Amino acid sequence: MTLIQSLRRVGVLAAAALLVTAISIKPVTVFAMGTDNPPPTDDGKKKKKKDNNAVEQQEQQLVQEKFLREYRAARQLILDSNYKAGITAMHALGHDEHPDVANYIGYANRKMGNYDQSKIWYEAALKADPNHVRTWSYYGMWQMEQGNRLKALEDLRKVQLICGNTTCEEYRQLKAVIDGNATY
Repeated sequence: MTLIQSLRRVGVLAAAALLVTAISIKPVTVFAMGTDNPPPTDDGKKKKKKDNNAVEQQEQQLVQEKFLREYRAARQLILDSNYKAGITAMHALGHDEHPDVANYIGYANRKMGNYDQSKIWYEAALKADPNHVRTWSYYGMWQMEQGNRLKALEDLRKVQLICGNTTCEEYRQLKAVIDGNATY
């Protein structure tokens, strides 16, 4: 066997090993893209038992469904320009630390012209999830409204890196604002 044949064989074996390793890695659920279906965050209460019985699982499911229903209603208030009621409803969820909740509180404050409050909430969302693409997009719009085009362009670049392309909705919206073709 020649040296070249040996190297090819080693390369094939290495590629096979990498493939087996990649397949064996468990998938991770990612909610970092500014989902409109966020799970409630863990409020720090750890279950003493690792095994949840059927009743506990059903209770958790009901809590999740209630959170989603109330979150979507609060979000819809904000999207319908009922900002004060939407902010109140978001706070009522009891999960201000959640990046989606904090993001929409920031958005509503920005739309009402409360720029200092908006900044606080956008930064809270990004502290909770530094890759929260919708917050980066909205924060870039906030930067444009403050006259800081260079910072908005930095935020646009972050959106592109998180999305992995320039076709995601958050990128297109922020780009249109920066180019002066839209307000949002």
